[in-house]
Amino acid sequence: MFSFFKKKPKPEPEITPVIAPAAVSTPTPADAPSAAVVPNVAAPVPATPEPSQPAADSKRSWMARLKAGLSKTSSNLTLLFVGAKIDDDLYEELEAALLMADAGVDATQFLLDALKRKVKDEKLTEAAQVKAALRTLLTELLTPLQKPLELGRHQPLVMMIAGVNGAGKTTTIGKLAKHLHAYDQSVLLAAGDTFRAAAREQLTIWGERNNVTVISQESGDPAAVAFDAVHSAKARSVNVVMVDTAGRLPTQLHLMDELKKVKRVIGKGMHGAPHEVLLVIDGNTGQNALAQVKAFDDALQLTGLVITKLDGTAKGGVLAAIAKTRPVPVYFIGVGEKIEDLQPFNAEEFVNALLD
Repeated sequence: MFSFFKKKPKPEPEITPVIAPAAVSTPTPADAPSAAVVPNVAAPVPATPEPSQPAADSKRSWMARLKAGLSKTSSNLTLLFVGAKIDDDLYEELEAALLMADAGVDATQFLLDALKRKVKDEKLTEAAQVKAALRTLLTELLTPLQKPLELGRHQPLVMMIAGVNGAGKTTTIGKLAKHLHAYDQSVLLAAGDTFRAAAREQLTIWGERNNVTVISQESGDPAAVAFDAVHSAKARSVNVVMVDTAGRLPTQLHLMDELKKVKRVIGKGMHGAPHEVLLVIDGNTGQNALAQVKAFDDALQLTGLVITKLDGTAKGGVLAAIAKTRPVPVYFIGVGEKIEDLQPFNAEEFVNALLD
């Protein structure tokens, strides 16, 4: 069993954090590891579980929720191929459906051009064949976004979490902490969102649920909170640090500069950190999500994305726009509020949910 206290703690930094009660939980069978969190040789590797009916039921449940979340886009796309003729009208309707799904102009044109070539080269004559060809092309487009989150590369592994207000950033941090516990990873959270009311309290609640230490301040500089967290994690031999940050709109340049400062200060606390810079995106925001990816990537050099709220009115096509325009890896996607509603992004599963 891994312990927070392998090493004797070093003296605390000058700024005294408010720390929630710390404990280390041992994952239970219910805490099944996420396939997108892949430890390398430096991290403890859990035993491979035997296939079981509950695991199969869990996968079916996840696919059902994902398909339900993407049902709006799915129905618009799949109905096009029911009794359709392979002609210009079909391509025009497909173009409109992709644009309505927030796939964007570039990705839509790319898919249409590739589909027309495939239909011609392979002499496809049936609507079902064209649909299968679209499935293949869309999977190929999204597969480069599918990348595992590797653990154990650094001690600690420092993750900076960014996103606009309302994207589900703090909730996502809590869910990620649960996933990390499934890999025997001790976690420390930094409440760097010192601007939003109750943000610190919300993160502390997630910390208590997961038996995770939370470092925060009543008020003050978010960069100082992040710096404290990195030093505390090093002193406690914690595996992973996740730094929450205040929500920012890409147009608020002075506030984006504050995020850059937080990143610089984290680097002073540990050379090379943060090792992961994740952007949490609300899947309902459509093309605004692509604008957020561009702005935050330009400012922070993103290493990964988490797409939340892919349910209800979410259109899902924005992943195609991201893949074509700014292909930052998508580590996780979420379809609800529960812990199990955040799962690794799998391109084939995602496309099947869209086109089945």
